[in-house]
Amino acid sequence: MKPVYRFLLMAGLCTISISWTIPIEWITENHKNYTLHYTSADLQNKDDYNVILAKGIQSVESFIKSPFKNTFGVYIHPNRQSLDAEWQKDWGVPDFKSECWMVASGIATKLVMLSPKRWSAESCEHDYNETAKTQNLITHELFHVYHGQLNASPDFSNIDKIDWFVEGFATYASGQCDADRIKEIKRAIEENKIPASLDNFWTGKLKYGLSGSVVLYIDYKYGRDTLKELLPMSKKAEILSKLAISEQDLIKNWKQYINTL
Repeated sequence: MKPVYRFLLMAGLCTISISWTIPIEWITENHKNYTLHYTSADLQNKDDYNVILAKGIQSVESFIKSPFKNTFGVYIHPNRQSLDAEWQKDWGVPDFKSECWMVASGIATKLVMLSPKRWSAESCEHDYNETAKTQNLITHELFHVYHGQLNASPDFSNIDKIDWFVEGFATYASGQCDADRIKEIKRAIEENKIPASLDNFWTGKLKYGLSGSVVLYIDYKYGRDTLKELLPMSKKAEILSKLAISEQDLIKNWKQYINTL
């Protein structure tokens, strides 16, 4: 936790604001692939979290048939204030306040998350007790870590029009592109509600299903080895060139494939 204390000193018309941040007291624990950072608030929870992380890492390496390139940090924040403080620093946005559904993020060097057993109290869409969804969400972020370690932009800050691929890869590979999401996408295709450009796939309520199912199609059509070869790419043009297809044809062929599911 990083509480901020402010003292206002009033002297006539002069107001002085003094503030500082108390550093969080991390407890660290080394593992084969990662270093776990947690606080005393999660002393009783960290073993459960290590099990989830181990399963997620196994899923990533099994899917991609390759180990993580580098070790990384895992930071378990005890509350949303602490989580926001890290994101404010990482993203260079001092006044950033996370939306209630935001509970985790992953880049090449680290996975950051709100303590999962706090999700039901401090988030609006997640519940730790929904074990499959909890596992898939953390695995999703681990796929971002893996992807970032290969990508030209390790923190995804300099990617060009591939939000759909970055998020779609993690959604599909983690198992979040499930039957319910495919059903929603099939309905959207039938109702002609699909964006005309991939640039808009990672928008709106269907963004996970849209983006995840495109990567599902790429994996089906071009194979796992080709999918892996796309991971270092940071531009949409590079991906389309590798697949030797236009954006319009990719979307058309994806629609046809989804309708067969």
